Amino acid sequence: MRRFIDDELLRWQDGKRRKPLILRGARQVGKTWSLKEFGKQRFESLALVDLERNPPLRRLFDGDLNAARICSDLEVLLRQKITPGKTLLFFDEIQACPRAITALRYFYEDIPELHVVAAGSLLEFALKEASFPVGRIQFLNLYPLCFAEYLEAIGNPAAAIAVLGNPAEISPAVHELLRDELKRYFFIGGMPAAVEAYRENCSLQDAFEIQGEIAESYRMDFAKYTPQVDRYCLDSVFTSLAQSVGQQIKYSRLGEGYGNLILKKAFDALCLAQVARRIPSVDPSGLPLGASASAKIFKALMLDIGLMRYLSGMPDDIEYAREDLLTIYRGAMAEQFVGQEMLVSQKGKLYYWTRQAKNSSAEVDYLAVIDGKIHPIEVKSGATGSLKSLHLFLGAYPECGKALVFSDRPYSVLPEQKITFMPLYSAFASTK
Repeated sequence: MRRFIDDELLRWQDGKRRKPLILRGARQVGKTWSLKEFGKQRFESLALVDLERNPPLRRLFDGDLNAARICSDLEVLLRQKITPGKTLLFFDEIQACPRAITALRYFYEDIPELHVVAAGSLLEFALKEASFPVGRIQFLNLYPLCFAEYLEAIGNPAAAIAVLGNPAEISPAVHELLRDELKRYFFIGGMPAAVEAYRENCSLQDAFEIQGEIAESYRMDFAKYTPQVDRYCLDSVFTSLAQSVGQQIKYSRLGEGYGNLILKKAFDALCLAQVARRIPSVDPSGLPLGASASAKIFKALMLDIGLMRYLSGMPDDIEYAREDLLTIYRGAMAEQFVGQEMLVSQKGKLYYWTRQAKNSSAEVDYLAVIDGKIHPIEVKSGATGSLKSLHLFLGAYPECGKALVFSDRPYSVLPEQKITFMPLYSAFASTK
């Protein structure tokens, strides 16, 4: 599966100020596969050090962290030569050995010409035990396959090109084809194993089985978060979040029988593990948006729309039969989709706006920074007359850019109102 991360890896490889790279992301989003393919295609050799499956390799980091000594020992243990400029040295599951994270600084300082990468899940938990080499590491984040990546993975690269192109140029026939594919993506999602299962037999049920396996593997991972967090509380919050996409989060609604402090710890742990994402409310009067991010007012997204489907318990037959994509699961699937695409296009920086006034319910689903301007983003099926919050936002913040409304409709423009209607499937390309 070709991934957008491939282009970023190439830029890292050729960078003049290259540092060791950690590829972050939740479990099973394809980190190991992407880095192994990168190593096979771009280097003469790949030296793979799996620190989870091969515990004895962790002993390399028990003593001094001299990079030359570690490389020399690895050559013996892996039975292969590690040559700077020709070998990609890949530490997989680096969170299993916090001392290996610390050692990355010495690769940067002592052997800067050696290409060193690492992949890690649950990395933030490991960092509590490691001396973190600030300023000596680069990071990239890998997410589930976005819609364009999914289209290419299932063998329709022409559709992927259309999705990434100008929505104003898409014909009615192609629009309907992309809508149909998007509905399937709503239910399959972007986890590589689920996409692969669907691709093999064109079976949604096969993809659903994989989603269940992934969700259960995440639940098993919850034991690794303890003793910091109650694993049963984590499980409750995990399920509740899938049913709460698009809603302001109140801890008391995430699990019965637990106090807010325990629920907050569980939510924070899921965000650290990247299986959920906090979307804070911000003040859109200036950049950077993150400077005004609220710690108390926020929504949440799930890692993947397919896992959201599984965890929510929605009746698949009823929801899949709906014609309007904006009505599936009360519109929450469309909001999850747009947010998931924007996490990639906005490099993980995603926010929304809610009016902080008594008895006010005004809210704009997301905010996107495009070419240095803040643009309000709505996910709606209604006509412009029902976009009350959006009109209120545009009136209150006239310096912001045009509004983008993602809907089930084809592309259209209302320039006098600063509103552009975009088809849902163009969420990634329209918010870059």
